[in-house]
Parts: sequence; C-alpha cells; structure tokens
Amino acid sequence: MPYYVYVLKSEATGRSYIGHSRDIHNRVEEHNNGKSLATRGRGPWRLVYHEKLDNRSDAMKREYYYKSQAGRLKLKEDNILREDLGDVLNSVT
Repeated sequence: MPYYVYVLKSEATGRSYIGHSRDIHNRVEEHNNGKSLATRGRGPWRLVYHEKLDNRSDAMKREYYYKSQAGRLKLKEDNILREDLGDVLNSVT
C-alpha cells in the first residue's frame, strides 16, 4: 500500500503544512476536524499538493526534504505554494 507526502494550505492564515500518510483523504479530514495538534485552530486546510511513494521510509525522507529550506524553495519554484491551485484532493489515486 502506498504512502503519500502532502502539502496543505490554511485558508485562514495562508500558512502551509507538510506531512505524510497512508490514507490521505482521512488525514486531511483529521486536520480539518482539529484532530492534529500541529494544525488545530489554523484551518480550514486545503490540499494543494501530494506525491505517491512506495513505502513509509521514502515518504518520510521526502517529507523531511520538503520541510528543509531547499525543499520549500523547490515547492515555491514549482508554484505549489501559490494561492490559486485549488483543491487536488480528488486527483489522489
């Protein structure tokens, strides 16, 4: 079963959050329902990017990369953190 690295954007604050999960649909719901301490009170959250990876180890490595300065610059260069991307949740396969 694959893992996903995802980027959420807060519609309230404009801030982003990067994480990984096996069940991306459920995880986004958890963020929006206040079940994650890291994002509680700063939503609603919108999924703006995701990557499918083969295993948890690879997903964690990719998450750590995107949380680094180089990774955040890459997300900005690729326009992943721009405002007008819309919801990509329905594109998760």
